[in-house]
Amino acid sequence: MGRVRVRFAPSPTGYLHVGGARTALMNYLFARHHGGAFVLRIEDTDMERSSKGLEEQLLDTLLWLGLEWDEGPRIGGAYGPYRQSERVNLYKKYAEELVKAGKAYKVYATPEEIDQVRERLVASGKPPHFSAEDFREFTTPEREKEYSERGENPVIFFKMPRKSYRLADLIKGEITFKEGSIGDFVILRSNGLPIYNFACVVDDHDMEITHVIRGDDHLSNTLRQLAIYEAFEWRPPKFAHVSMILAPDGSKLSKRHGAVSVEEFAKQGILPEAMINFLALLGWSHPKGKEIMSLREMIETFDLDRVHSSSAVFDVRKLYWMNGVYIRNCDIDRIAQLATPYVISSGLMTEEQINTNMRWFKKAVDAVRSSVELLSELPEKLKIFVEEPEISEEIVDSVKEKGLRQVFQELRDAFESIENWAPEAIAEAVKKVLKDFKVNRKDFYKSLRKLLTGMEEGPELLNVIYLLGRGKVLSRLEKLNQ
Repeated sequence: MGRVRVRFAPSPTGYLHVGGARTALMNYLFARHHGGAFVLRIEDTDMERSSKGLEEQLLDTLLWLGLEWDEGPRIGGAYGPYRQSERVNLYKKYAEELVKAGKAYKVYATPEEIDQVRERLVASGKPPHFSAEDFREFTTPEREKEYSERGENPVIFFKMPRKSYRLADLIKGEITFKEGSIGDFVILRSNGLPIYNFACVVDDHDMEITHVIRGDDHLSNTLRQLAIYEAFEWRPPKFAHVSMILAPDGSKLSKRHGAVSVEEFAKQGILPEAMINFLALLGWSHPKGKEIMSLREMIETFDLDRVHSSSAVFDVRKLYWMNGVYIRNCDIDRIAQLATPYVISSGLMTEEQINTNMRWFKKAVDAVRSSVELLSELPEKLKIFVEEPEISEEIVDSVKEKGLRQVFQELRDAFESIENWAPEAIAEAVKKVLKDFKVNRKDFYKSLRKLLTGMEEGPELLNVIYLLGRGKVLSRLEKLNQ
């Protein structure tokens, strides 16, 4: 395989959909695996919906995922500019070349008149496939003069050859587009802006893209693009169409299924490495069936021959599970740093309180992180160390009924006499009390947890005792004497 050049070409019209993120990831992995270039191109010719702010957000999200591009916005490159809005003159030049070659033609008709032509075709029982003949009434010297005097531009239509096309797709295999599938189509609007399929071909050719990896919802576009490549006598890139991502119910993934953008999942507390890991497995599998893997390992093992042609199902429960694995295995300093904004916004602790007690905060986060799948769940789990629990009379009465009152009084005295409040000293005090009193250990630990936290389950009990601090522990054990 020669020098590989792939591209991810999003439109800055909103958040980065998980489907787009997967497309970006597969292009990135393919480029890195083959030592090629990953190009980022911004398709911003939709002036009404595109914005600079959305573009910046898009770039930041890609960087958050760890998908650094080799050429594109912010860094430039030899094939720029990398925004379609800055390449408009190039599209006009190529469109005029096709007109001169008789492979495209100008139509001096308004959008409303073009719609009327479509309606006439449908009314006559014909498919809405345009041809130059359909617009002959508008292609007159009078119309051309009228447009010129008003300073308006005609629409340019591409003359679609009436023939079949074949595509050797690297994922889906041999695909045949039958003759007459589509008619002539617009490549340049009257405002001088290109239609997607035309700009895409010009850009991919001009930037020497070798492989186009994208969703199979673009297959209908591929037919138009193959025809344009042929018209210019350009060699098309190799195409690889990845199947769509579906919701668990088999429908197209949409807002009604919950979060569908990378930014939404990031706000929930998904780690970027978990998001990348999960997206990679939507339609691709590791040669050894591994599920948890680093980006480096994905790069080493990724290739298109292991990308499935069938649709992938977006199982958010698996994403959450995977994120939980990464949270448990991540460096505690990083997890504590990532948890901080969630804890502050919950009102549980202030930034000053966290910074002042950072050593304690890290230990507290470490104690509870095994029980969460999202960073946003951490504040609720940390409440047992910060907020005073509801210790009901029922809990106190239960401890007394099990004959543990004297045991816990002894434990309270032992805790009070500890010189250095540390996990080892706490464990030694508990061990001594259990040795002195022959009690049911299950009842002992279960009752102690309830008395200290008001809960039946939670983090490892010795950690809870240490992190609560001597004062809170003694105060809660004292409730048995009230």
